[in-house]
Amino acid sequence: MDKNARLHYMKRVDQKCSELPWYVTEFIDSRKRKLSHMTLLNYCHDYLIFFDWLVEEKLASNHRKDIDLSVLESLKVREVENFLAFLEYRLGNNKYTINRKISALKSLFDYLQNKAETADLKPYIQRNVMAKIDFNSIKESQETIANRIEGKILRENDFEKFRQFVSHDFGEMIKTNKRMLRFHEFNRERDTAIVSLILGSGLRLSEVAGINLEDVDMNKGQVRVLRKGNKEQYVYFSQQALMDLESYLKIRETRYIPKKSENYLFIAAPIGRKGQSRRLTPRSIEKLIEKYAAAFGKPALTVHSLRHSFATRYHLENNDVPKLKNQLGHSSIQTTMIYTHLTDEEMRKAVNNMDR
Repeated sequence: MDKNARLHYMKRVDQKCSELPWYVTEFIDSRKRKLSHMTLLNYCHDYLIFFDWLVEEKLASNHRKDIDLSVLESLKVREVENFLAFLEYRLGNNKYTINRKISALKSLFDYLQNKAETADLKPYIQRNVMAKIDFNSIKESQETIANRIEGKILRENDFEKFRQFVSHDFGEMIKTNKRMLRFHEFNRERDTAIVSLILGSGLRLSEVAGINLEDVDMNKGQVRVLRKGNKEQYVYFSQQALMDLESYLKIRETRYIPKKSENYLFIAAPIGRKGQSRRLTPRSIEKLIEKYAAAFGKPALTVHSLRHSFATRYHLENNDVPKLKNQLGHSSIQTTMIYTHLTDEEMRKAVNNMDR
C-alpha cells in the first residue's frame, strides 16, 4: 500500500482515537510500529463499542472520552461477561468476532497494567479484570473447517470457466442491457486480471487492493505485498495471471487516465463527466467478485474463497505444505494444514479411478 493510502488510514485511526479516552490513544500510538493500520482501526471500533456500553450501562461517566482509569480497574468479571452477552445477543456477533473483541480488550488492559507507567513509575491500573476472562471455546477440527469451506471454492476446470465468464460470458449474459454492458466492457480487462491474480497467487483482499505498479515484477512473475504484521513479501503468481495483467496494463493508462502520481495497480472507473481515477478499494473488489459470482451461479464465492480455491489446487498439485504456507503468508503451519483435508475427496476419487 502506498504512502498516501497509509496516511489515509492512519488519519482514520487518529480520528477514532480522538473520540476515546487519552490512555486508549496512548496505547494505539504504542502499537503503530508493530500492527497494521487495519488492525489498529479494528481495535478502535471495538473500543468504541466497549466504552459506549459502559456509558449505556451507567458504569461510567456520561461520555466515553471522559471514562477514568479507575472504572476499568474496578470492573467485575460479571460485568465483562454482561458485555460479552451484549455482543452476542444484542449485536449478533458470532464467537469468532467476540474472541477478536476480547483479544483487543486484553491487549489494552495488559498495556495499562504491565507496560504503561505513571510519573512515579506505577502502572496505570493495579487490577486487570480481562486477565480473568477466557476466550470462547470454538471446537472445530481442521476437518470441520475444511468441510465448511468445501462448498465455497472453485474446483479443477471451474478456474478457467470462472475466468472466462468474467472476461467474456458475463458480457454475453447482459448484452441487452446497454448500460451494464458498457460498464463491463470498460472494466473487463481489469476485472479479469483481478480474478486471475487471486486464483493464481492466493493473495488476500487487502494485499490485492494495496498493490502499486512498482510492486509487480512481470519478468519474475512476482508481486511485492504487505502481509499481516506489516511483513513485506514477494509472492509468485501464475502464467495465466501474468497474461491477464499484461492485457490490463496495455489499456490501463489510456482508459483510466491516471495522474502520474497515481501509481496504484487497480483503478476504479471515473464517475461522472469530471470523475477522477482512484485506487480500487477492498470493498469495491468484494462487490465486483460478488456480482460475477452471483451471475456465475456460485453466489457463495468471495475473494477469500478464491484464495481458498488457489490453496486447495496448489496442495493437490504440489503437496508441499511449507511452500504453500509461505505463499499464503500464514504465520502457523496449522492453518495451512486445512488444505490437506480439503483435498481428501480428490485423493479418494483418484484412488477409485485406478480400478476403472
